[in-house]
Amino acid sequence: MTIFCILFFRLWALQVISGQTYLRDARNNQVRTFRAPAQRGSIVDRNGNVLVSNVPSTVAQLWPAALDELTPERREETLRRVARLLQVPYRRVERDLEKRKDDLLTPITIKTDVPDAKVNYLLEHQNDFPGVQIGQSSLRHYDRGGIAAQVLGYVGEISQDQADARKKDGYAPGDRIGQTGIEATYDMYLRGRPGIGRVYVDAVGRVQSAREFEQLPEAGNNVRLTIDAELQKTAEEALDYGIRIAHDDGRWAADGGALVAMDPNTGEILALASNPSFNPSIYVGQVKQRELNRLGKPSENHPTLDRAVAGLYPPGSTFKPITALASLQEGMVAPDELIQCTAKEVVDGQTFTNWDPYVNEPMTMTTALAASCDTYFYQLGLRFYGRKDSPLQKWARNMGFGASTGVDIGPEEKGLVPTPSWRRRYFKTEIDKIWTSGDSVQLAIGQGDVLVTPLQMTRFYALIASGGKLVEPHMVKSVEETGNQGQAPVVLRPYAPKPPRDVRLDPGALRVVQEGLYKATHATYGTSSGIFGSFPVEIAGKTGTAEKFVRLPGYQGLQDQAWWCGYGPYGKPKLVVCALIENGGHGGVAAAPAALKVFEKYFKVDPTSFVSAVKDSD
Repeated sequence: MTIFCILFFRLWALQVISGQTYLRDARNNQVRTFRAPAQRGSIVDRNGNVLVSNVPSTVAQLWPAALDELTPERREETLRRVARLLQVPYRRVERDLEKRKDDLLTPITIKTDVPDAKVNYLLEHQNDFPGVQIGQSSLRHYDRGGIAAQVLGYVGEISQDQADARKKDGYAPGDRIGQTGIEATYDMYLRGRPGIGRVYVDAVGRVQSAREFEQLPEAGNNVRLTIDAELQKTAEEALDYGIRIAHDDGRWAADGGALVAMDPNTGEILALASNPSFNPSIYVGQVKQRELNRLGKPSENHPTLDRAVAGLYPPGSTFKPITALASLQEGMVAPDELIQCTAKEVVDGQTFTNWDPYVNEPMTMTTALAASCDTYFYQLGLRFYGRKDSPLQKWARNMGFGASTGVDIGPEEKGLVPTPSWRRRYFKTEIDKIWTSGDSVQLAIGQGDVLVTPLQMTRFYALIASGGKLVEPHMVKSVEETGNQGQAPVVLRPYAPKPPRDVRLDPGALRVVQEGLYKATHATYGTSSGIFGSFPVEIAGKTGTAEKFVRLPGYQGLQDQAWWCGYGPYGKPKLVVCALIENGGHGGVAAAPAALKVFEKYFKVDPTSFVSAVKDSD
């Protein structure tokens, strides 16, 4: 009986006398599990120049669990107060909390780069801001400004759909992941491994202990690109230059373009530029919706679109080497066969004109390529029309068109190589389903329904330069770990070029086309000889002017797309360049000078050491 009384009075003391004390202690010792993001790896160019790194940032976070314990009135008052203090929209804070209503233990970042004065205020007035916590994080920093924006991509908070799809890979709500470009494609290497820890907080979410980690965060690895930062900068400036030339030439609608520079032997992309561009820093930290809305407006010309890999254009006369190779391979024309180049050609009652309205002379294939004679290639198109097995289209696909190049960033467009069967599937009316002689004539000069990307054209000209080998373009050289104490980085995963595919072109046919491209830049009648004729490094290449139906603010109609694609040195190619100026007019006027700027930079040629002149030609 005595023992029973002692136990009874002890339990009574614990519950009645000390109950409130223990309840307060329990409330002040709630354990919160948290994820600590790992520092993201850097992105560097082929020479180790940093393109994207990290900078430290002070962040303000909300613990939803702490808010869940408040009355609705107290909760709204807290959110409005913190929104005013940090100058963030109250509705956005509410929206973010709503997204996390089923996850009360993951903090929500409501402000990055919080000024010291506001950090101090929040720390001094914690009782007025239950659930608000100050933490440290890192933000992406673009060390070279906005260059290669579409290539690098950006990082953003993971969506619920993304988190659900990648849950097995360790992703969770609140993580920040690569959304586009290299950041997205190589996110698994760049993101590192988040830490898992716990912390004790009181009833209003104030931290009461040091952080304890079950798993420490592991920094992400670095990604080394094939891009040369200086050549990339030159390529972007070259596009601006080409657009200015087009405007000076009266091409008011010239408003964008793309330029690719690639090693023709390995497929390593040294520069990949798209215009217009944007500053990826707008995606850093708390993104302003008005900035995103501006990027999405048609009037802003879609600066986030990577025109080099996802822009589709008719190739115009840059397609003629494909027609030439296909006709030689099929034995449909002899290299020295003369075909009359005239000002126009009438095909089944339809008149097709040549870009030069005064020409009337017989030409061999090399001369026709150099002078870019349309009517010569109209004749080849008619010969292909007489074949029912679509040999031109088969060779075009064999040389990489109508399919992805395999480049390691995206999304990538496949383009279109039109065929009679495609036409029957695509069009609805019986008259439109018919493949006509005019369709073959148009295809032979890269017009009509054929669509390509600038990267596909670069790859094709690399094929010509390398002797018939089709490379796979790529942008990453290796995944690396930072070396200790200034030592060289450790390569964790090298990305060696894939062996090129031999498309089995006749060496004699290739030589004919190569000579035609050389004469196009050196013969007096060559369409870009005024640009490259006196350049100290021998360059071979082809101009193109392609009509495309465009819709612009207040205008819709046909506009000429300016192309130039080529390579050098002619005898031992090291660089292939393809430049496109949207709505830029003649290829020799706007695109060739833009490409020249890249060759000058790559070969370290002083532009004042030779004379170049714009040539008004196809």
